[in-house]
Amino acid sequence: MLLEKLKDIEKKYNELSEQLASPEVLNNQKLYQQYAKEHSTLGEIVEVFQETQKIESELAGNRELLEGKDEEMRTLAKEEMGPLQKTLDELNAKITLLLLPKDPNDDKNIIIEIRAGAGGDESALFAAELFRMYSRYGEELGWKVEVLSSNPTGQGGIKEVIAEIIGKGAYSRLKFESGVHRVQRVPETESSGRRHTSTATVAVMPEAEEVEVDIKSDDLRIDTFRAGGHGGQSVNKIESAVRITHIPSGIVVNCQDEKSQHKNRQKAMKILLTRLLDKEIREKQAEESAHRKSQVGTGDRSEKIRTYSFPQNRVTDHRIGLTLHKLEEIMDGDLKELTDSIIGYFQAEALKQAGEEASS
Repeated sequence: MLLEKLKDIEKKYNELSEQLASPEVLNNQKLYQQYAKEHSTLGEIVEVFQETQKIESELAGNRELLEGKDEEMRTLAKEEMGPLQKTLDELNAKITLLLLPKDPNDDKNIIIEIRAGAGGDESALFAAELFRMYSRYGEELGWKVEVLSSNPTGQGGIKEVIAEIIGKGAYSRLKFESGVHRVQRVPETESSGRRHTSTATVAVMPEAEEVEVDIKSDDLRIDTFRAGGHGGQSVNKIESAVRITHIPSGIVVNCQDEKSQHKNRQKAMKILLTRLLDKEIREKQAEESAHRKSQVGTGDRSEKIRTYSFPQNRVTDHRIGLTLHKLEEIMDGDLKELTDSIIGYFQAEALKQAGEEASS
């Protein structure tokens, strides 16, 4: 069944290749983008499938040599069998992962919201450090980070920051970061040297497009007011700040970073649409989880997911039991080992879930 499915995918891929070269599709930008996206998605599966066929062919050839009378060729074939079989097993495992149902939001840009939690000023400083950590990670991957809304404190911390991270696969790499992050360290202001524990919450949401969210103008209440905080006098002279309330859900978004009311309104709408899509996704996940034996990656924002211990130079992710003694590098944006491990863990859980559902 798997072989037939892979052959069907290869056939579909070849058909799309022909369609993408046709004048009809080339002259229709919307259709071309649709076909190109599907072609790209299937391409990785086809590439791995064709590689497995090549390895299987080589293994079959070596098996024939093992049955022959030429001792030298038999020895050579025997030496090659192990590495070839290992490569084939790795490719088959990769295909299994590629065939898992893909999160339709994985390739999207994200809206990330970071808020100070328990711990006062120390919590606000930690929230600012987390934002810097994700920003540096994004920059290393060539992503663009743009602040949509922020509420800074006077000591270099932030009570809240909402930012857009633009880059291919941003959601797939960071979607498991939602939750409560805890920091343990001795604050610079602590004269007795006592260690404090503070928290900050992170929410990662796929950025919504207007067509994805059904929103009526009657459902919105839009208020304008004078911006406060660190905007300077020119900001406060006019009602540039915008508050949008989505009446049915009760979601409220404030934006006041820009001097232009129009820009603040645009940013507020972007955040509102994303929160509404996120609400829809979470409700769907909750409904699906009710029919599963276990739920993979709840993304519960009240769940404590990670501890950053400065005295011990360690970062521990509590969901997968991983501890890394490279806190300084991680806080400086080196998240690859951490995110790879988390993604691998949840992929394994998804495979396990798929196996249980197939056997039930």
